[in-house]
Amino acid sequence: MRNDINPSTHQPMTNLNENLRSLRKQMKLTQDQFAAKLDIKRSLLGAYEEGRAEPKLELLQKIAGLCHISVDDLISRDLTKESPGEKKHIMGKEVVVVTQDLNGRDNIELVPVKAAAGYLNGFADAEYVKELSRFQLPMLKQGTYRAFEISGDSMLPILPGTIVIGEHVENLKHIKSGKTYVLVSQREGIVYKRVFNYLDDTGKLFLVSDNRHYAPYQIDASDVLEVWAAKAYISVQFPDVDSKSDVSVEQLASVVLDLQKDIMSLKGKKT
Repeated sequence: MRNDINPSTHQPMTNLNENLRSLRKQMKLTQDQFAAKLDIKRSLLGAYEEGRAEPKLELLQKIAGLCHISVDDLISRDLTKESPGEKKHIMGKEVVVVTQDLNGRDNIELVPVKAAAGYLNGFADAEYVKELSRFQLPMLKQGTYRAFEISGDSMLPILPGTIVIGEHVENLKHIKSGKTYVLVSQREGIVYKRVFNYLDDTGKLFLVSDNRHYAPYQIDASDVLEVWAAKAYISVQFPDVDSKSDVSVEQLASVVLDLQKDIMSLKGKKT
């Protein structure tokens, strides 16, 4: 995760004044309205937008927070070339593209099953993401979210056709073993699984289905394109009590540990 940059030690903020003006217009705010949100005078905001003055770091952080971007992006990136209602989060090496509503709030884009294959190539393409359906869920805390339609019965009682809403995970090391995630990878495509994190030990993630009819498997960290931590789901079907999973997270963890031991044993025999 990138830290905020101190303007006194950073390159000249050549894009700042134009970025401020562009962001304000994208949010459809007047200078008076934007200045009020920042708790500064309109004349001072005007000076910033005209390049006659530069905000201090504390105000830069406030502006970045209001616009849901990093301070680094605010002062060093040309945001004027991005279309209104579009925003790119720079997270590590990947670019997470999201759209915004007229009030500058992040939308939740929906990736239906029929769009899953295209998403592997278009997830970082602003034009592709803008074509996806989108919606808002006000009960979710501030964050970057995406919705995925689930196929198959590997995660019962979550039924096929259910929409799982995930929050973007910036760093794979933040994955918590035993929790459920939507993973986007070159090899497996889009899958919803319970994940066990063995990156420090083997450089791999173990993916486990709640439905015991499906065998767990491992995936290399280098194969993962995106990870979304499951936060909510939407379904028009209520789970059937009879289809309830008969296995606990602790039992699944035991299965994964046994599988890992078998893999390590095989590696030992090869050497």
